[in-house]
Amino acid sequence: MTNVLIIGATGSVGSVTRQYFLENTADHLTLMARNVSRLGRLNADREQAITGSVTDATVLKGALAGQDVVFAALSGNLGGMAQSLVSGMDEVGVKRLLFIASMGIYNEIPASLGASGNLQSNPMLRGYRVAADVIEASDLNYTVIRPGWFDSGNDTDYEVTKKGEPFGGHDVSRKSIADLVVRLAHDETLGSRDSLGINRK
Repeated sequence: MTNVLIIGATGSVGSVTRQYFLENTADHLTLMARNVSRLGRLNADREQAITGSVTDATVLKGALAGQDVVFAALSGNLGGMAQSLVSGMDEVGVKRLLFIASMGIYNEIPASLGASGNLQSNPMLRGYRVAADVIEASDLNYTVIRPGWFDSGNDTDYEVTKKGEPFGGHDVSRKSIADLVVRLAHDETLGSRDSLGINRK
């Protein structure tokens, strides 16, 4: 059994990933969100909820205690949130971080898929790139995950590309992202200190 902290557990990716962990693992989940009432009913044997923001150092430190893996699917000031995460994890001694960014932050989307989605043409991605840079400069065992546009498909038919490789496709299901997160959470060598793109085959 792995202890997993899901930060951003009420978001679209966080909630699907939470459910995927429950259905496919025996892991214990700590669900962190600003509004935990949106989590609905918890599995009393395997879940606990913590109210708070990742930028609240005291709350974050409490949430990190005893965790094996941190999965973060966030929005907002991503650079500041990433710095808070790195600092908190270093202080508590948790090493494994799985962090959702976005395709295009390294200008890796080829013209055939629409290069306008790259950072050089889309300044909306700047926050994701700043966060990725913060995490990559840390000493954590991180995996930055760069999904394509995610949808509600029921498939897990996906491919993964590494940093420096062209992105492989435009879309991906949230369920596929969840499947990759579960695999990463259970294999600390998979995607270790790397940035992985994920798209539907």
